[in-house]
Amino acid sequence: MEQAAAHTGGVHGILRLAVPVPLRRLFDYLPPQGLTAEDLRPGQRYWVSFGNRNLVAVLVEVVSDSPLAELKPALERIDRQPIFDDRSRGFLQWAADYYQAPLGELYAAALPVALRKGKPADHWAEQWLELTTEGKGLPETALARARKQQELLQLLLRSGRQSRTALNARGLNSSVCKALIERGLARWVSGPTAPPPLEVVEPRPAPELNDEQRQVIDGVAATGFSASLLEGTTGSGKTEVYLRLMERALQRGQQALLLVPEIGLTPQTLRRIAARFPDFRIAALHSGLADGERARAWLSAASGVADIVIGTRSAIFTPLPRLGVILIDEEHDGSFKQQDGVRYSARDLSLVLAKRADVPVLLGSATPSLESLHNALSGRYQHLRLRQRAGNARPPEISVVPTFHQQLQEGFAPQVLRHIGETLNRGEQALVFINRRGYSPALTCDDCGWLADCPHCSAKLTLHRRQRQLRCHHCDYRMREVHNCPQCHSRNLNALGAGTERSEDFLTHTFANFPVIRVDRDTTASKQALDKLLEPARNGEPCLLLGTQMLAKGHHLPRVTLVVIQDADGGLFSADFRAPERMGQLLEQVAGRAGRGDLPGHVLVQSRYPEHPLLQLLLNKGYGAFARQLMEERKIAQLPPARAMALVRAECEEPRWAEEFLSSAREYLQAMAPPSPELQYLGPVPALLERKSGRFRFYVQITADKRGLLQKLLAQFSSWAEGNRNRRIRWAIDMDAQELS
Repeated sequence: MEQAAAHTGGVHGILRLAVPVPLRRLFDYLPPQGLTAEDLRPGQRYWVSFGNRNLVAVLVEVVSDSPLAELKPALERIDRQPIFDDRSRGFLQWAADYYQAPLGELYAAALPVALRKGKPADHWAEQWLELTTEGKGLPETALARARKQQELLQLLLRSGRQSRTALNARGLNSSVCKALIERGLARWVSGPTAPPPLEVVEPRPAPELNDEQRQVIDGVAATGFSASLLEGTTGSGKTEVYLRLMERALQRGQQALLLVPEIGLTPQTLRRIAARFPDFRIAALHSGLADGERARAWLSAASGVADIVIGTRSAIFTPLPRLGVILIDEEHDGSFKQQDGVRYSARDLSLVLAKRADVPVLLGSATPSLESLHNALSGRYQHLRLRQRAGNARPPEISVVPTFHQQLQEGFAPQVLRHIGETLNRGEQALVFINRRGYSPALTCDDCGWLADCPHCSAKLTLHRRQRQLRCHHCDYRMREVHNCPQCHSRNLNALGAGTERSEDFLTHTFANFPVIRVDRDTTASKQALDKLLEPARNGEPCLLLGTQMLAKGHHLPRVTLVVIQDADGGLFSADFRAPERMGQLLEQVAGRAGRGDLPGHVLVQSRYPEHPLLQLLLNKGYGAFARQLMEERKIAQLPPARAMALVRAECEEPRWAEEFLSSAREYLQAMAPPSPELQYLGPVPALLERKSGRFRFYVQITADKRGLLQKLLAQFSSWAEGNRNRRIRWAIDMDAQELS
C-alpha cells in the first residue's frame, strides 16, 4: 500500500499513536479519510503503515499540532469504541515509564494475540437473553410443570441476563429459550462479548471460617486502597480468604481480579471458584487458551461483563471498569516477573493498579518474597497471618536423610524407598519431588570425556529417552539420541544423573503394584492433561506422584501423607544471590503437600549437606526465621530488598560487541552519576547462562538507596542507548531484576 503524505495544516485532530516497535516515543498520523473529530477516541486501535509493515497501534491522545511537517494517514480505524479506558491508559503509561519500556510494546503485551493482530472486537459480540417486564414479575416457582423452563427463569431472575453461549453450556438450548420468548417472558438482545463458559459444576456452599480466617478478612478494608501481605502456612485456608474477599466485592457490584502463577492455574482452581459463584460470569486468562477464547475473555472483562477475572501475569493489564479487589496468590512465584520483552512484575504492578483504582490488594503466600516481607516488616504493607492448618490437618513432621557415604539407587536412599513402600501399602499416597525433567540431565562418553553440549547455549543437552532425543531446555534445540560418541565413536556412553523420566522407570519397577503418576511439562502438554493425570490421586487411590514444581502448588490431595524431596542442595551454593530464597520457598511449598487431610504427614529431605546452617534453620525454625536471616545477609551485601537494583542487559552473536556496548554504557552512566555509597555499579559481567540461542549475554548491575535516583538515571540512559548502539546488539533495562541468568 502506498504511503500517502499530507501536510498537517487544516486538519482537525492528529492521532498520537503507540506503535509496537522498540522505540520509546509516540508517532503522529493523520486520521483515516472520512472520520470526524468526534470519531477519534483515545483507547481505539488503528492499522498504520510503519516502514514496510502494517501494524496495529493504539491511540493515546488526539493533538492539534505535530512537530513534523508531513504526516501519513492511518490506514483504518479498527474499533468504534475504545477498548482501553482512561484508567488503563494511565496505568500502562506509568508502567512504561517505570520499566523504561516502549509504550507501544506495552500495549501489545496487554492485548491478547487475536486483538494484537487487528481482529475487530465486535467479531465476538453476543446475543443475550433477558426477562421482559412480565417475566421479572413472576415468582421462581411459576413454571414448575416445565422443569427446564423453570430452571431458565430462576437463572434469569438471579443473574439478570445470560449469553447464548453460557446457556448452551448449561444445557438450556434454543428450544427452552424459545418457549420463554413465546410466552412473552424473555427476549433476545444484542450485547457485548461474554467470557467462554467454564465447566458446569455443582454449586458448593462456603465452609465455616475459623477465627484466624475471620480476623484476616476483617483486617482487609472493604473500600479504599490498602496493601496487605497474607503470610499463611500451606493448607491454612488462604484460598477461602480469597473467595470471601471476592464475594464481598461481587456483592457491591464490583469485579474481582485474582492473579495466580502460570503453573497454579489448574482446572481444580477454576472449578472451585465456579462452584462457589455459579451465578457470576468468570473470565480465565492464561496461555493454555486458544487465541479466540482468550480474546473473548479479555473483552468480557474490559467491557465489565465478567465479574471475576482469574489470570496469570499479563492479566494485570486487562481493563476492569468495575474493579473492587486485587488478589495475588503465591505472590513470591518467579513467573509473575516477565523475563523478556517488557520486563515487568505483575505482583509489583498490582500495588500500583490498586492505588490508582482506590481498591484493596492482598498478596498471599506461605513463603513470602523477601521484597514483600521487607515491605510488611517496615510498615508499608499490613502484615496478616494464618498460622494453623484448616480443619484437622497438622503440620507434617520433617526429617533430613543424609546421602553422603550412602549407596543410592537411582538417587534414592534405602530408607526413603522403604518409607515409600510402607506408605503405599497402608493405602495412602506418596509424592516425590524432582526438579529435573527428562531421563538424564547429561550424556557423556566414559572413554574420551565428550559431553553432549547444546550448540547454541552454555548448557548441556538433556536426554529424553522416550522421545529418543537430546534436548536443550533453554532454546529447545533437539537432536536424535546418539548411541556412539561423536568424538571417539565409542559406544561407552553414560547418562549422568536422574530426571523425572528415569525416576519414573525406576519407581514403576520398584513399586510395581501401584500406579506411578509423572507430572512435568512433557506429560501435561495437552489441554486438560494435568487434570486427567491427577484424577486417581483425587479419588484417593493409593499411588505414587512424581514430578517437578508443577506438583508443588495449587493441589489439595488429602491422601498424600509422605513427601520426598530428592535433592535439597541445589540453592545452597549457587552464584545467584536469590537461589537460597528460591530453594527455601520451594522446599516449604513441596513439604506443604503432606498431611493436608485427617492423616498425619511426613516429609523426607535428602541432602549431602544436612548440617548446612541455612538448611538447618529452614527445617528447624521455619521459613519466617530463614527469610529474616537472608534479609540480614542481603542488607550487609547491599542487595535487594535492602536496595533497589536494575540490570542493563546486552546480547549479541559476537561477545566482544556486547561487552564494548556495556562498557560504554557504564562510562555514560558514571559520568552522569559517579559511584558513591548511595549508588554502585558492577560489570559488565557475563550472565549465569552466558550463551543462549546463539547469543552471548552480559549485564551491568546498578544498585541504589533510592529508586527515584535509579529511575532518573535509567530514563537518561534509554535516550542515549537508542542512538548509540550497534544494530546487531539487543539491549534492555531490567528494573527490579529477578534473574541473573
